[in-house]
Amino acid sequence: MDYQLIEEGGFKYIETNGGDENLMLLHGLFGALSNFKGIIDHFGDKYNVIVPTLPIFELPIREVSVTGLVEAVHQFVEYKDYDKVHVLGNSLGGHISLLYALAHPDKVSSIILTGSSGLFESAMGTSFPKRGDYEYIKQKTIDTFYNPDVATKELVDEVFDTVNDRNKAIRVVATSKSAVRQNLGDKLHQIEAPTLLIWGKQDQVTPAFVGEKFNELIENSKLVFVDECGHAPMMEKPDEFNAHLQNFLEELAAKEA
Repeated sequence: MDYQLIEEGGFKYIETNGGDENLMLLHGLFGALSNFKGIIDHFGDKYNVIVPTLPIFELPIREVSVTGLVEAVHQFVEYKDYDKVHVLGNSLGGHISLLYALAHPDKVSSIILTGSSGLFESAMGTSFPKRGDYEYIKQKTIDTFYNPDVATKELVDEVFDTVNDRNKAIRVVATSKSAVRQNLGDKLHQIEAPTLLIWGKQDQVTPAFVGEKFNELIENSKLVFVDECGHAPMMEKPDEFNAHLQNFLEELAAKEA
């Protein structure tokens, strides 16, 4: 992933400029742009793949919420003057994708969710009682994946540094509490965009039944499970993830042709 991080207009993002259609990727609460390396490498030449940094740690503290992040995404799309986007979100990024699609349905070509919050999630909780305990944070990070080797020391160190920075920890807790309050169970029937759900069969954060519930509540949706995979299929099983995503996008293009 050799794309440069662009900083302009108050935004930080990667953009590949590889095609006419826009594929926007939204990371999770502890996510980073590097989480999407497999997608960027595979689709970057065929699509204009865009990965904005969600301003979880930059927003004014009173605006730190899921709603504030949805507004930040909206402002970014407006700033870039994108006509429409395929929006893909992992974990919290999926939650934001859904809220963005509900607020701005005319801007969304399709939705791709993987391990999305919005219905049920079991993550760090709403506080960090063992904030200084590296082994606790390491185990929590490992639990995100089916294969513990995916939780590299670099990844664990990033999470540990975040939860041990008081300012960042406050923002993580505020965002997490906001996400729990923003349950979408009574709104998902309003989603009209074609939706692909790619779920890790062994996801411990948003278990398989959550993907099934999203599939039930979003009328125009398709659910696929990835076996031996946890909460971040695009990281743990990138080839399988990309194959499902490519099939979905090609089927959409064929229908519109």
